[in-house]
Amino acid sequence: MSIASIDLSKADEIKERGFAIIPGVISREEGAELRALLDKCVHEDLDRWGDNPHFTDHWMVHNLMLRGMPFVRLLENPTMHGYLAELLSPHCILYAYTSSSMPPSGSNYSNRIHVDAPVVIPNYWTNVGVLIALDDFTPENGATYYLPGSFELTEQPTEEEFFANAEQVYPRCGDAIVFNARTWHYGSVNKTSMARHAVTMNVCRHYIRQRFDYPRMIPETVLQELGPTGRRFLGFDVQVPTSLEDYYVPADRRLYKAGQY
Repeated sequence: MSIASIDLSKADEIKERGFAIIPGVISREEGAELRALLDKCVHEDLDRWGDNPHFTDHWMVHNLMLRGMPFVRLLENPTMHGYLAELLSPHCILYAYTSSSMPPSGSNYSNRIHVDAPVVIPNYWTNVGVLIALDDFTPENGATYYLPGSFELTEQPTEEEFFANAEQVYPRCGDAIVFNARTWHYGSVNKTSMARHAVTMNVCRHYIRQRFDYPRMIPETVLQELGPTGRRFLGFDVQVPTSLEDYYVPADRRLYKAGQY
């Protein structure tokens, strides 16, 4: 898979402000297909886990690559990888792959002022967020607020500071919001009678541990659909050897590939 050329002015906007809308990362038709599948997955999880007292992720679906091939194909989106290579590294990996769905007349786990990466390292990015809208975001259906330039803040802004300066962002179906995961943001409330769906990815440097052990989790049927980019993105190039037999092998068979930075 080749990495698509990117709009460098958009990349600069992300670097300076902490976020930007990238239009048309997927088609509206692909967005509609993913929306229907995601809505089905949300309700499957509510039915399966709804009575579990530890199930706190209502309307959030984890590990979407296990829930259908349309989600698998999204892992190799060339436009997304163009921006990730520019902002992080060509060797970056997937930390988490989830949904961000707002229930009708309600909100979800994002309804708080927060960041998606805990550590501040001045002038260094550890994580990038990608939110792909599967509906048109509006003021009424729970569009997200982002605070421009806030990724260097070490303390959470007060509500007064945040809402005095934050911007509500309105991607359309198929657009992506790409953002520094240290940018403070807030998921608002869906006031409509329809769910508002999006797919989210948290992407990290290759040496950071992923939320789930994807190389052990991913079945062969999924791997058969992916090329080198998708496998690298899922962490297959940064597996730790479990024995000296795994370690003393030719370079092309190394679980942890050399030359990554």
